[in-house]
Amino acid sequence: MDTEETTRDATGARAIEPATQTVLTHLREMIVTGEIAAGARLRSEALATRIGVSRTPVRSALAVLATEGLVSYSVNKGYTAEALSIREIMDALEVRAELEGHAARLSVDYGWNPGDYSILVDAVESGRTIVNAGAWSEAIEKSWYSANREFHRIIARASNNRVLRNAIRISIIYPVFGDVGRLSPAVAAHVPQRLRQIPATVPEHIVQSQQQHEAILAAINADDAVEAERLMSAHVLESRDRVNSIATRR
Repeated sequence: MDTEETTRDATGARAIEPATQTVLTHLREMIVTGEIAAGARLRSEALATRIGVSRTPVRSALAVLATEGLVSYSVNKGYTAEALSIREIMDALEVRAELEGHAARLSVDYGWNPGDYSILVDAVESGRTIVNAGAWSEAIEKSWYSANREFHRIIARASNNRVLRNAIRISIIYPVFGDVGRLSPAVAAHVPQRLRQIPATVPEHIVQSQQQHEAILAAINADDAVEAERLMSAHVLESRDRVNSIATRR
């Protein structure tokens, strides 16, 4: 039997249960990578079977995605995947830079508990291990981006601000488990084929991103909230600037 997937936190605010959060991440990635095409109708029963979960977290996730604008809802058609533009993705990265910078600052102001700090360090060290190995492939790319996602996720959680965390989540309208220039149809349509190839060695933008993760961790270790905020904002804006540099206007 399906179970309820939402609760209320201590303040009475609506919280997303882990099962719904997992499905939400999965569905968002399927939409922003084009695995679910823009305009496709999203039926909870079919999606539940495809993902291997019950219908309740799928219905909850679709409702969240509708509020975020990644899907639309009508009485006659139900849920439909929305199309994204490269301009929207650039705008989202700009907004995310401000939000994640603030989250990094709050994480220092509030202080880190040992469990979350351990996750943060593990994410940075995992990324460094991959970069130091030197090789690159689609599978390795996914592993590095998984560590990258964990790095950003745990800093947002350490902000102790649910409203901020929800705002960050809404701003992520592009792939998080791989290169946005290759995996996002909205961006890839503007990127030359040669720049969408997977190289055999670690790309320079990944090397730089890893160094930035380590600098942010150093600022957190130094209890420097202002520097952590500055570095995080600049780090996310690097992604926007890279998209802008590799994309051509057609």
